[in-house]
Amino acid sequence: MKDPIDRAIPWTEHLEELRKRIIFSAIYFFIATIIGFVYSADVVNLLKSGPVANQMDWHVFAISDALSVYIKVSIVIGVILSLPFLLYQLWAFVRPGLRIDEQKVALRFIPAATLLFLVGISFAYFVLFPMVLNFMLVMTKTLQAEETYGIMQFFSFLFSIVMPFGVLFELPIIVMFLTRIRILNPMRLAKARKIAYFLLVIIAVTITPPEFVSDFLVTIPLLLLYEFSIWLSKGVYKKQLKEDEEFMKEERAAE
Repeated sequence: MKDPIDRAIPWTEHLEELRKRIIFSAIYFFIATIIGFVYSADVVNLLKSGPVANQMDWHVFAISDALSVYIKVSIVIGVILSLPFLLYQLWAFVRPGLRIDEQKVALRFIPAATLLFLVGISFAYFVLFPMVLNFMLVMTKTLQAEETYGIMQFFSFLFSIVMPFGVLFELPIIVMFLTRIRILNPMRLAKARKIAYFLLVIIAVTITPPEFVSDFLVTIPLLLLYEFSIWLSKGVYKKQLKEDEEFMKEERAAE
């Protein structure tokens, strides 16, 4: 069955649609951030009781540090709460350019993308961050320096590690989506494997302490994510070929 686009949509309508989606997303994110601010004190206390952090004495170095910490935590909570809605708005914007079957498949990516984001930040918080923090504490002791940590600096450091990993773990879903809308395919991904590996290794080495075990523990999951992305892309691509073949058969039968 054909899924033709009824009419060509003027670019002005595209811009208006994009503006509407951005406004909806901004309003939703603002509301989610306000909700996050309400619960930010509880989240701060929970993170302070986590591994390694519960051994620290906390200090503030500026009058606004406490408020800045709550705002940072609120924004992170806002991102997590609003992610499914933001992804839905993205899907709604590109939906007119997709066939009916592609629309349904793309919609299913939203819960998977949200889950992978949560897995990414969980991996970073429970595995990567304690390694980095322990390494920094050891380095402080080698300097024979007194440990005085500002709570603002701690949370800024925490989120600078955790949030990027949430984005990195979106790689399989992004690849599946781009394959589904025919921008990527498994052949291109396989051809770019060496470059992708090189970039992922650089990312892993950059965000981890300069010692082999930490680099290894972070690099391997990133490389596996890329290979998993290629495998998913192959499945989507094979299904596309089968759909195209059936579509051509229907076209010939209609003639």
